[in-house]
Amino acid sequence: MAIKQVVYEPLTTDTARELSKNLQLFNQNDQLSAVEIGDGNLNLVFRIQNVINEKSYIIKQALPYAKVVGTSWPLTLDRSRIEGESLKRTYQLVPELTPKVYYSDSTLAVTVMDDLSHLIILRKGLIAGNQYPKLAKDIGIFLAHTLFFNSDFGLNQQDKKIQSSQFINPELCKITEDLVFTDPFFDHDTNNIDDTLKLFVTETIWADPALKLEVAKLKQAFLTKGETLVHGDLHTGSIFVSEEETIVIDPEFAYYGPFGFDVGAFIANLILNYLAQDVHLAVQPQKKAEFQRYLLDVITETWQVFEQEFTTLWQEHPQDAFMNVDGYLEQTLQTIFSDAIGFAGCKVIRRMIGLAGVEDVESITDVNLRNQVKKNALTLGKKLIVQRNELTSIQKLVKVVSDHA
Repeated sequence: MAIKQVVYEPLTTDTARELSKNLQLFNQNDQLSAVEIGDGNLNLVFRIQNVINEKSYIIKQALPYAKVVGTSWPLTLDRSRIEGESLKRTYQLVPELTPKVYYSDSTLAVTVMDDLSHLIILRKGLIAGNQYPKLAKDIGIFLAHTLFFNSDFGLNQQDKKIQSSQFINPELCKITEDLVFTDPFFDHDTNNIDDTLKLFVTETIWADPALKLEVAKLKQAFLTKGETLVHGDLHTGSIFVSEEETIVIDPEFAYYGPFGFDVGAFIANLILNYLAQDVHLAVQPQKKAEFQRYLLDVITETWQVFEQEFTTLWQEHPQDAFMNVDGYLEQTLQTIFSDAIGFAGCKVIRRMIGLAGVEDVESITDVNLRNQVKKNALTLGKKLIVQRNELTSIQKLVKVVSDHA
């Protein structure tokens, strides 16, 4: 049912509870608990639960500013609509890997969806050294199906043009354009760099014109390649997992962009965890070696599953006569792979010196050890960017990553 609301107001636990009752998610006489659980940078998140039978839902509301900065950084509430529509579209394609949306309201900037609190955020699980046997296959399938069926390869070209117009997301794209592709490569005030690391960053990143040229090319691809509907922020904090389940959340950065962007984002976050384990598991060398092999295996299997699934979809659901031309599929996959490596490099560098680091690295308490991990990551990220066209196979990529442990 529609909720009449003249003016947008941030929800509280009380109003979130009332909203859930008005939506008839629960019976009017049910005893409900409401807890704010959001720990992200941009939104309010509430868990509403029936105290008796433990039935529960998540209510997510966009704020008109970035929580990580405050009201001085205003943001559009339209991102809530984009997130809701992206989740619904993705649920049509891979329902087993996506939370179900029960209600969305663009005026309230609210999305009501499945409660996934029985799962753990992947980033936290990986930091703890946990292995998830279904992760690589699930993410490979997620990437192949969402990227293929939202593109001109798997969607009628006219329908794709109409759909792409529904995902114009300039404000959140601007965040990526600045914080991933621009600010970390210059001495910008949004960067977050320890004083003892600044000379290394200056010499390795900011003073390298060849690196900047390659980043400029990747930024241009992000700006202009409207190939498919991408999640836009597919890091390990946007994935819930258990040994049996994988669920991808938070597509508020969704827009029509390059095939390789989501692939690269996921790989980058696995790489950062891989490097951080040099410290986290330093006192357990056998476990460290085993877990880092697992992470490399996840990178490898994710790409292999993606490649296999994408190939099958290409063969079974072609939308263009040229898709039967010999070599077109192989060229497409190689371009996706090359772009993904470059985007991964940008993501790695961004997380080490730009605004909003990653817990994998920032949780290292010893500043010298933390900075050493950051130096390794910056060196590796740079190599991924400038050598992306030479790393023509997943095995070559994994070899470069393993050499930086």
